[in-house]
Amino acid sequence: MQTRCVELAFAAPNRFRQSPSASHHAMKTGSSHLSSLGSTFVGSAIHAGQSPQSMNCRPKRLGGARAAIEEENAGRYSREEIERQHKLLAEKIASGSYSVKRRPPGGLLRLRRVLARAGPPGRGAAKLLADIERGWRLLVSANMPEARGDIREIVGQPVFVPLYRLFLVYGGVFRLSFGPKSFVIISDPLVAKQVLFKNAKNYSKGILSEILEFVMGTGLIPADGEVWKVRRRAVVPALHKKYVAAMVSLFARCADRLGDKLEAAHKKGESVEMESLFSRMALDVIGKAVFNYEFDSLSHDTGIVEAVYVTLKEAEYRSVALFPYWKVAVFNWIVPRQRRVAAALKLINATLNDLIAQCKRMVDEEETEFHEEYVNAEDPSILRFLLAAGDEVSSKQLRDDLMTMLIAGHETSAAVLTWTTYLLSQHPAEAAKLRAEVDSVLGDRVPTIEDMRRLRYTTRVINEAMRLYPQPPVLIRRAMAPDELGGFKIKAGQDIFISTWNLHRSPAIWDRPEDFVPERWPLDGPDPTETTENYSYIPFGGGPRKCLGDQFALFESVVTLAMLTRRFTFALAPGAPKVGMTTGATIHTTDGLHMIATPRQHGTVASEQTLLHEENGKADNGHAGNGVFKEVAEESIPMAAKR
Repeated sequence: MQTRCVELAFAAPNRFRQSPSASHHAMKTGSSHLSSLGSTFVGSAIHAGQSPQSMNCRPKRLGGARAAIEEENAGRYSREEIERQHKLLAEKIASGSYSVKRRPPGGLLRLRRVLARAGPPGRGAAKLLADIERGWRLLVSANMPEARGDIREIVGQPVFVPLYRLFLVYGGVFRLSFGPKSFVIISDPLVAKQVLFKNAKNYSKGILSEILEFVMGTGLIPADGEVWKVRRRAVVPALHKKYVAAMVSLFARCADRLGDKLEAAHKKGESVEMESLFSRMALDVIGKAVFNYEFDSLSHDTGIVEAVYVTLKEAEYRSVALFPYWKVAVFNWIVPRQRRVAAALKLINATLNDLIAQCKRMVDEEETEFHEEYVNAEDPSILRFLLAAGDEVSSKQLRDDLMTMLIAGHETSAAVLTWTTYLLSQHPAEAAKLRAEVDSVLGDRVPTIEDMRRLRYTTRVINEAMRLYPQPPVLIRRAMAPDELGGFKIKAGQDIFISTWNLHRSPAIWDRPEDFVPERWPLDGPDPTETTENYSYIPFGGGPRKCLGDQFALFESVVTLAMLTRRFTFALAPGAPKVGMTTGATIHTTDGLHMIATPRQHGTVASEQTLLHEENGKADNGHAGNGVFKEVAEESIPMAAKR
């Protein structure tokens, strides 16, 4: 079989240089967009102190090209087109049609060429620069495969899309460089395990901390070192079994309010935009769960609701912005966007300060003695627990923790529910099985904590949705000391992106990786986690920095999905825009998820229950599963068979 060699080049305007025998058709269909890359990388380089000029990037030229590029990419990067290209390229890689041709990285090639034209002194300087660069790259790379992107093509697509294509060509560990700034991209589960678990103490949040500092301060997500350890020890006990049980009823109430809104829209003959509704419902949940505040955002907009969304959007904007102008103080007064953000943060911080003060007074007056599973019946919030526990911390640190939970616990849950609903609308057989289980387990009542063990297929639907659409699709770390990853040396200060998207869709790990198959995990088996799947499945991360609210988020999704499934069927609204993907902190739709929510005719329940029993006769809905909380194993287990 003739082998085609694929090579990425930073300066190549045509994206690829291939061997003469490679056909134009193969280049176009298999790899023509491989060197494109999301703007997070450029923004991250600037966050780390690099100017656009040091990256050979002309902002003026890039800005002028943005509209044309985004217009071209609008159709090319629809969800359907992305998945079609994924499948095609994966097939070509698997068949051996493409192989990687590695070359020494070019580095500061343009500068060396300029120096070489400057006479003997310049040629000497160019040679010295080349020698220094060569030695440095060999020292830190140890021949790590290196992909080089064309900076003119970084806009108009989700960041994780080009990373997937690069992964299929360059493998599980490769370096991606823009000028002097580089990122190590990890798509190998064992290497991800090294970073997240085995040597987790060597890796900080890096760029993520820099991006989120303005809103989260030293909260749990951006914090590193001793601050993180102290805050984690304080917050973890608040998420005890009685708290989660109390939250299940909260999830059900909020889902019921959302159902009432869908019912009202149906009576008016209107479609609904589910992504924004899920976002509002999740905000209502997190407000009550974390600091006992009633946002009631499903019913109406208030100043605080608007402030929260301004702040959320700013955090996502900063994660992909090309130039961090907000670091220049004068721009915070000149740019209207930054004035809005400052006003929003002022309102949120004032509200949180009032809630903290009010809760402190209530705790001081309370006669109930604090104990390990303390829950106040009227206020079971995390804030109440922390204050009742006598958490000796400043109001600012407490506010940072609360803000972190607000941001992290809000958009991620909304995104999971959005993509789960979309997937079910495209897979009617799985939707029917889901309805059958919900009807069998719940009937006309609301879920309880005990039902979490019985809603096995519902849980598998959520598990599979998080595999296909992980939130977030990329985890960010920075090496604090030299390490070896996948046989390659990395230096201290190296930024690392762990591509959850790549791990979850790797053709080497999963059967039918692009397909929605909730049954890939048996109903009577353990819930999939990073330990059962040996870090090939990490929807909540892994290791000591794993999401503390994983069970909270999973139960919220299961309860909400069950409550809505009991009342409605969902279909894409006629004439609605195609469902594409864009990225910020999570994977969003490009134009919303417009659907028709139709109240169910309960005469169909019996037939759907029969369907469930026929297809899953051996499944035990009463299986105890893993209990409410599952201890995260400190040792790995062998990789599960290909799912």
